[in-house]
This record gives sequence, C-alpha cells and structure tokens, in this order.
Amino acid sequence: MAADTPPRVLVADDQLDVVLALRLLLREAGLHVDDAASVPEVRARLDGAEYDLLLMDLNYARDTTSGAEGLALLADVHSRDPLLPVLVMTGWGSIDTAVEAMRRGACGFVHKPWDNEALTVAIRREVEHGRALRSTHRRAAREQCEAQAIQRALLPIDLPRLPGCDVAARWQPATTFGGDLYDVTLLADERVAISIGDVCGKGLPAALLMANVQASVRACAALDQSPGAVVGRLNRDLSRNVALRRFVTLFVAIYDGPTRRLTYCNAGHPPPLLVRADTSIVRLETGGTVVGAFEDSPYSEATIDIGTGDHLVLITDGVTEAAQTDGRQFGDEALFEVLRAPRAGAGARHLADAIMDVSSAFAADGFQDDATVLVASFQ
Repeated sequence: MAADTPPRVLVADDQLDVVLALRLLLREAGLHVDDAASVPEVRARLDGAEYDLLLMDLNYARDTTSGAEGLALLADVHSRDPLLPVLVMTGWGSIDTAVEAMRRGACGFVHKPWDNEALTVAIRREVEHGRALRSTHRRAAREQCEAQAIQRALLPIDLPRLPGCDVAARWQPATTFGGDLYDVTLLADERVAISIGDVCGKGLPAALLMANVQASVRACAALDQSPGAVVGRLNRDLSRNVALRRFVTLFVAIYDGPTRRLTYCNAGHPPPLLVRADTSIVRLETGGTVVGAFEDSPYSEATIDIGTGDHLVLITDGVTEAAQTDGRQFGDEALFEVLRAPRAGAGARHLADAIMDVSSAFAADGFQDDATVLVASFQ
C-alpha cells in the first residue's frame, strides 16, 4: 500500500453502536474504515484487502467475557499477516488478558470506553510503524531474491564437456542461501578443473564466502597451479583473515584429457568416489585438513588414471547425512548401492539425478543441510 494513501483500518466488533462511533472518529481523523461484526467476517475482510491496522474486540459472543474468542482470532490473524498491527479492545479487560493479547502479537491494548484523542494517536503511531516495517520487509525480500539469483548465477548451469568426459551437477540449498560450491572450468590443452566445497555454516554469510572461494579457485587454476598449490594458497588467505572465523572443506582436481589422468587435493572434504567400470570404488582422500583452520597446514596431492566407463562422483555431506525421523542417516552404504546399480551406466546426468533423488526421498523432511552432487563420466 502506498505511503501517501489514507491508512486503511479494519474495525472488528459485534456491537453496532461501537462500530458507528469508531467509524465517525476515525473518518474524521482521515482514515479509511471497514468493519466486521464476527470472526468469520474478520477473516473474509483480511483475505479480500490489505489493511494498515486491525482494531478488534476480544469478545464476540454476547454471553462471553473471557476474551478467549478474540485471543484465538488474534493468533489466526497473525498467521495470515504477521506484519499487521493489531490493537485489541475490551470492556472486560484485565492485566492477564492484556498480557496474553500482547504475547500473541497485539501491539497495544485499549479499554472501553476509550479516550478519542489517545486512541487516534495510538492508531496513527502503529500505522506509521507498521508501514515502515512492511516497507523494510519488502525491501529485504527483494534484496534477498536478488542475492539468491546472483548466487545461483555464480554456480555453473551449463557445464563444459570435453571429448570423452560428460559432466552433470545437482545443487539443493537447505535454506534460501547455500554454503556449498561446485565448479567445472575449462583450462588449456584439453584440461579441466573440477572442484567442490562446503563452507562452514548456512545462510548469507556462508553464501558470500562460497562465492569468494569459488572465484579464488577459478583464478588460481587458470594460472596453471596444481591442485595442492591452489588449496594451499586459499588456505593461507582464509587463515590470515581472522575476522572470517570460518573453515571450508574443499576438493580440487585437474583432469588431463590427453593423458586421462586426474590430479587432486582433498582438504577435509568427504572423499569423492571414483567408480570404476567394474563397479569397484576408490576413495580420493589424499590432501590435508580443512581450509582456513591453520595457516601452515601442508597439502599433498595424488594422481590417478581414469579408465573408460569410470565415474567420478563428488558430493557434500548433506547427501549422506540426510536423515529419517529416528536419526538414521542415508550414509555411505546406501550411496554405494546407488552407484553400483545398473542405472549408473547411463551417464553423468542420470547418475547425479539418481543420487540426489534417492537420498532426498530417504530423508523424512528433506535435506537438513545443503546437498550437492557433481558427476563426471568418462567414455
């Protein structure tokens, strides 16, 4: 609702004389007034229009003085519109009722009979506060949507394809923003840099650091640095920034197409799995501790030959830690069953989808942590 439009107030009371008096008072104060005489009518009004304030009685049944009906309605109102200011009125008020109304989200409490000037001042004050709150909320929501779109744009959608190498990924953040990262970057001489990581924490802070880590890995790999050197440099940069107080699990690999060799460094990340054509599985564990914990941490690297029909499977721990209501986790063995199933031979996209879909179906309430799957299939 525009700030320059007359404030729109809904008066909810089952006494006609009260409604008429409030209509006259509030219209003289420059407010637009609608009214409702029952709980169902209040709900219908709120469903049909946006209001700046609800001024509501706590009692609607004439033989009731407890305020229970109004208190229940108050909770319902805020479940529909959490930002709607609500002033409650009652002729049978008590401290306990007032406290309970405030606990359920009322912004103020007015006794009948009311003081016209005091009531008008209270309504204008709450309308102004409510409009400012809604404006802030809309701006924050808009910025959040934009930030989420930027984060999704930073993660590669169209993954590059080398001769003999097909790549696919699935990414599912647990909240609006995710701390997982993955990337596939073409380098010179038919080589490709492959990375996956998980920033400690969730939400926007983790997403911001994720973007920084992703950019650093790309930049270092483009300078023809080895995986161990890329991880070591990133670790020094993060460790020296004491204000961050966060660490990152990270796996960086360089695949050389002509030689069909993969050189990698694993910094505390769940070991990626090289699923051989015969369904045997090799864990890629060589590397060191998590990035950002200790400035002088050493990082080693290893090289492994890639065969025809092999699949490189990289995940974040949100996949294997997907849990049921009893706490039982999806785990490595269930993941191995997916990898060894006949469908694993259908290509990178099919395998990535299978891993994500099966682990997600296993979880009782969806992923509790960010979940990412990256698969490279070699022909």
